[in-house]
Amino acid sequence: MKRRDFIRKTAGASLVAGVSPFVMASNTNLLISDELRFFSGGKLKRFGDGRDWFFEKRFGMFIHWGLYAIPGWHEQHQWRGRIEREEYIKLADLWNPVRFDPERWLDILEETGMKYICITTKHHDGFCLWDTKYTAFNTMNTPYGKDIIGMLADACHKRDIPLSLYYSIADWNHENYPNKGLAHQLPPQPQDSPDWDKYLEFLKNQVRELCTNYGEIHGFWWDINRTGYHDTSINDMVRQLQPKAVINNRGFDDGDFGTPERDYQADDSLAFDRPTEACQSVGIESWGYRENEDFYTDRHLFRSIDRYMVRDANYLLNVGPMADGTIPAESLEILKRTGKWYSAVKESLEDVNPASSLTSNRNVMLSSRDNTLYVHINKELPGNVVKLKPVNVAPVRATLLNDGRNIEFVVRFSPSDHLEQKAYLNLINLPVNELCNTVPVIKLEFDRPLSEIVQPVSPQDGNSGWVFG
Repeated sequence: MKRRDFIRKTAGASLVAGVSPFVMASNTNLLISDELRFFSGGKLKRFGDGRDWFFEKRFGMFIHWGLYAIPGWHEQHQWRGRIEREEYIKLADLWNPVRFDPERWLDILEETGMKYICITTKHHDGFCLWDTKYTAFNTMNTPYGKDIIGMLADACHKRDIPLSLYYSIADWNHENYPNKGLAHQLPPQPQDSPDWDKYLEFLKNQVRELCTNYGEIHGFWWDINRTGYHDTSINDMVRQLQPKAVINNRGFDDGDFGTPERDYQADDSLAFDRPTEACQSVGIESWGYRENEDFYTDRHLFRSIDRYMVRDANYLLNVGPMADGTIPAESLEILKRTGKWYSAVKESLEDVNPASSLTSNRNVMLSSRDNTLYVHINKELPGNVVKLKPVNVAPVRATLLNDGRNIEFVVRFSPSDHLEQKAYLNLINLPVNELCNTVPVIKLEFDRPLSEIVQPVSPQDGNSGWVFG
C-alpha cells in the first residue's frame, strides 16, 4: 500500500472516532513560525485594589426604570415626544410600583448567569428613585413613598451581589440645568434659571448621598455629559467614599472603563486596550419598558454578548421593568433563553484570555485557558467548516459546549492552501444549520501549551504525516 493511501485510510478511521492522527511526532525543539502571532497569555492590567471585582463578575444586569414606565413610553419620550414638563411631572402622582420585589429581580439575575446589577437612580427626566434631600421630584413624594435604591441595595448586600448606580448628568426637571435644546436636552424653559455652578453643586450633593447612604456600592455609571465639563475631583470623591466602585468614562473624566453601546460603534479589534463594559438592551427601540416594543433576536444578543466577553470585556444586558415593578414577560423569556445559552458556554467566557490572534480566520474569535482553546462562532459561517490557520496541530478532543457533542477535526492540506503549501487544523462537518440561531462554541483541548500548536512543517516534508485534500 502506498504511503499516501495509508494516510488517507488511517485518517478516515480516526475521524470516526473523533481523534486526528495527523499530529506530527517529533523530539526536536519546535521552531517558531514567523507567521504566527503567539498569544502571550496576558489579560488586561488589573486595578490592583477593590475594584478588581469588575474582572471577575463579567456579566451584569442593567435596569432602566422610572416614570416613563407608567404610560409605557420610551425613557426619553419627554424629549423625543415633545412633552411639556408640566404634563410629564404629573406622572409622579401615579408612581406606585406595588409589585416591586428586589429579591425577584436578583433571582432573575442569577438564573440568567449574571453577577452584578446597575440601575438608573436618576434618568434624564430628573426623577430620583431614592430618598434625596435635594429635590422633591423623587419616589418618596409619590403614592409609593418608598426608597427604591435603598430596597435594592439591602437585597444586594444580603446576597453579596455588587450594585452599580447609574446617574444622568442631563436633567430635564432641575431649574439650574442648562437645557439648550441640544441632543438629550429640552428646549430652554422660561421658568428655569440656568446656572451650571449651582447645578453642579446639586449634582455633587446627590452623588454624595448615593455614595454615603446605601452601604457599599461597586460602580458609578455616568451618562450624558452634554456640557463637556471636565473635573477629576468628582470621581475622586466617589473613589474616596466608595473605593470598590468602578467608574465609567461618560462623566467628567475618562474614568476606569469604556462603554460601547448597542451596535453604534464598529469595533473589530481582537482585544481591548482598557477595561470595557458593553451595554445592550433586549428591546430594539427602548431601554425602559415601552408598550409594543420590538425585540432583538436571540442570535443577535448572543453574538453581541460573546463578541465582547471573548475579548475580556464585561457586558450589561438591560431590561426595563413595567410600572408595577415586574419584568415584562417577553423580556423575561429572552433572559431565560440567554441564561440557558450562557450556562452552556460560560467556561469559554469567564476567567479566559483573548486569543483571536492565534488564527487569521476572522469568521471566528478565540479565547483560551491553559492548554484549552475555545472557538466562538459569533459570525455567519459561509460553510460547515472552520479552518484555524495557521494552527497545524490537532487537539486531543473537540467538544461543542452548547450540547456536549463531539466535533470532528482534521489537519489537512486543502486546495485553497496551495500558495502556502501547508496543512492546517480544520473543524469539519459542523452542525451550522442546526445551530444557526445561536452562538456555537467549540472547546479544543490540546496536549501541549498553546504556544506550540503551530509547527514549522509543510505538507511536502517527508515525515510530516499530513493528509492532502
